[in-house]
Amino acid sequence: MTVTTSRPMVAACLTWSDQRPEVDPLTGTTLEDARSSRMSAADQAALECALRTAAATGAEVIAVTVGPSGADDALRHAVACGATRAIRVDAPADLPSATVAMLLAEVVAGAAFVWCGDYSMRRGSGSVPAFLAAHLRVAQALGLVGVTVGSTQQAVVRRLDGGRRERLSVAAPAVLSVEGSTARLRRASLPNELRARTEAIDVRRAPAAAASSTEHATTIRPYRPRARARPGPHGADALARVLALTHAAGGPVRTAEVVHLPALQAADRILAVLAEHGVTPAAVVAPSER
Repeated sequence: MTVTTSRPMVAACLTWSDQRPEVDPLTGTTLEDARSSRMSAADQAALECALRTAAATGAEVIAVTVGPSGADDALRHAVACGATRAIRVDAPADLPSATVAMLLAEVVAGAAFVWCGDYSMRRGSGSVPAFLAAHLRVAQALGLVGVTVGSTQQAVVRRLDGGRRERLSVAAPAVLSVEGSTARLRRASLPNELRARTEAIDVRRAPAAAASSTEHATTIRPYRPRARARPGPHGADALARVLALTHAAGGPVRTAEVVHLPALQAADRILAVLAEHGVTPAAVVAPSER
């Protein structure tokens, strides 16, 4: 399914998903509506970056997506905005990210730059661009918040943890993912919108093995705090030890108390209480022993 062309090629990988999904309160099932399904803001920014790159290099732009027939609307809108061709890999919309990236790689192989949205509304993991770069064996720059389009290199600003930023110069070939605020998709003219309604979409069948793959979720269990070491109960027999564990021996259970002591005696008192609860650090020495 590799695209061969004599012209340089720039690819825009788009995701068709419901931007306002609802969740069934009884079953937890996600309910999607085709009327609110469209490209996300990040995918629109990726398409705009691809169109700008093509204008700077004279390349053609192919809009690619993996999904059912409903995704054709997103592809036709991409064509109306300026994409040269539209390709859809016919496959279920709930495929794992690694499988989606594998199907995309077979189509966009040979592209100078592959632009993607940083995440989709379907899962939001943002892992498809990374998997795609691994399949294509090209460089990657993910989570971009600023792009200066060039002919052979892209000057980008990448988001890092802690509010930091990283400036990169990315040469072709490469996979780049952008946030929705990076660029605003141009408005398609009315003649282009009307013409795109009849645009032929190149539909390609996904392999049976890939179309039937599913994603396995990890088992979710209730939170259990880590066990804490406690001193063993004291007592000559089993009954005395049980009573010590249940605080039945030695009077009522002690609660919080207020004491007024000098500094050194107060420190000794704190260490003694900690020792009773089995949480005294081994390296701590009582002030009276210093």
